[in-house]
Amino acid sequence: MTQTRMVRVVGQERQMDENTTFADLAAEFVQSGKGPILLARQNNKLRELSRKVYTTDEITFYGIENEEGMRVYRRGVLFLMTKAVWDLYGKDALVVVEHSLQKNLYCEIRKPQIHMTEDVLRQIQSKMEEYVAADLPMKKCILPKEQVHDIMCRQNMPDKAALFRYRRASNVNLYEMDGYYNYFYGYMPPSTGCLRLFALMPYENGFLIRFPDPKDPTKLREFSNPQKISAVFLEQMRWCQLMGVNNVAELNDTITQGQFGNLIRVNEALHEKKVAEIADQIQHRRDAVRVVLIAGPSSSGKTSFANRLCIQLQVLGIRTHKLSLDDYFVERDKTPVDENGKRNYEHIQALDLPLLNHDLKEMIEGKEVELPTYNFVTGKREYHHNIIHLKEDEMLVIEGIHGLNDLLTAEIPQDKKFKIFISAMTQLNVDNHNRISTSDSRLIRRIVRDFQFRGRDASTTIAQWDDVTEGEAVNIFPYQENADAIFNSATIYELSVLKQYAEPQLFRILENDPSYVTAKRLIKFLGYFLAAPGTEIPNNSLIKEFVGGSCFKV
Repeated sequence: MTQTRMVRVVGQERQMDENTTFADLAAEFVQSGKGPILLARQNNKLRELSRKVYTTDEITFYGIENEEGMRVYRRGVLFLMTKAVWDLYGKDALVVVEHSLQKNLYCEIRKPQIHMTEDVLRQIQSKMEEYVAADLPMKKCILPKEQVHDIMCRQNMPDKAALFRYRRASNVNLYEMDGYYNYFYGYMPPSTGCLRLFALMPYENGFLIRFPDPKDPTKLREFSNPQKISAVFLEQMRWCQLMGVNNVAELNDTITQGQFGNLIRVNEALHEKKVAEIADQIQHRRDAVRVVLIAGPSSSGKTSFANRLCIQLQVLGIRTHKLSLDDYFVERDKTPVDENGKRNYEHIQALDLPLLNHDLKEMIEGKEVELPTYNFVTGKREYHHNIIHLKEDEMLVIEGIHGLNDLLTAEIPQDKKFKIFISAMTQLNVDNHNRISTSDSRLIRRIVRDFQFRGRDASTTIAQWDDVTEGEAVNIFPYQENADAIFNSATIYELSVLKQYAEPQLFRILENDPSYVTAKRLIKFLGYFLAAPGTEIPNNSLIKEFVGGSCFKV
């Protein structure tokens, strides 16, 4: 006889038995217009909806309004797309998910006979919609690593077969849908029926998969064509091909074959060449430009980049003076507050814009200016006879989150400004269908740096990360297309080096810590990488800003 128990679900009591799944309980909480429920959380652990409920601990559910839920949705739609291409064009149609673009995924189908037209995309989307209407189950299959290797080879997925060569566990979780198998890094939806909103759109040499807006699950997220950012990703694709490393398995191969040092040197040479190219762009406008503005999200390597750029400018005969926006904070009692009454130091009005613009204009005109120094203890501005006299062959270099927002320097003519956007836009992927999140790469950088140089543990860094990324979404990313130049600070090799610094900190996070879910995900992610020493990283590398040993003051 089946025994029943009571479990608390989203604050309400519900009855369950030994066969109850999280999906069974979730079905009672689906609300019209709110989007599908995709994931459960119990005991501070994420659970797939297809899993049976074994304990009576309280359960909460996530939809696409939560980033963990959105990850599940994206993976599910990717499964639909790769299955549709398989059914329509056969196993020799290679599908590659290249990168994310405004939260959409840019993909290519590499088969000479397939020309990416709107008709082709309509066929693929129509087939995906058939799967959704049929509500096909996405079954998890736990199989021996050797059997998974054979399945992946049979389905012409050598990138995944190569990845499992480095997997330590003896079993692998595959997902099966209507006879088609695939491997995805992370949890999946229970069936196709919950994936009702998506769209395929032609873009560049491939197409974009567009997803619902987390703020309104009934609509697709708005898309504005970020041409400059897209060009940077395409350039990074060429860099990956040049270095012969397109995925994690190929990165691991360079380590086992003793080629990791050469990979570092080539990657760093590409970086240095790009910094020099940006310096050349500034040089071509040196008759007008007096202010170089550098902006980018957290852990992009802005400080190291600014130092390297200044060296390249000096090579061209341009001397530089660095200006810290931190010294232009308004006095603490005048700092804007957010909706919770907390001082918002990332708001552009937290800076004394009239004073900043006055000082910049005076310096551009060749006048002596005494720069302020902000006292973070007293929250007041001070002057200590720090005087700058900008000569005709000199430029100001200013680094700060608002550098691309013209409101920051509204009184400075556009032709006198050169704006640079820097971010770690990861191109390396786990395999052809599992991309590495740029945000996760930056978070790992920050975890390493915060522990080594700022006395913060990984739990604290993770707890603050959502606030950091929300601030970036408001203050930085909307202005990235305003940049005159873009520098991608990601390196192909860095996660193999950062792994050995980050993992011990992530393993310290206990199961009852709110940061545990993210820590567990990052630990699993880093598990794909072989660790490698950073001994051959040059001391002017941006990565030294995070692991230590930089020749710059960072």
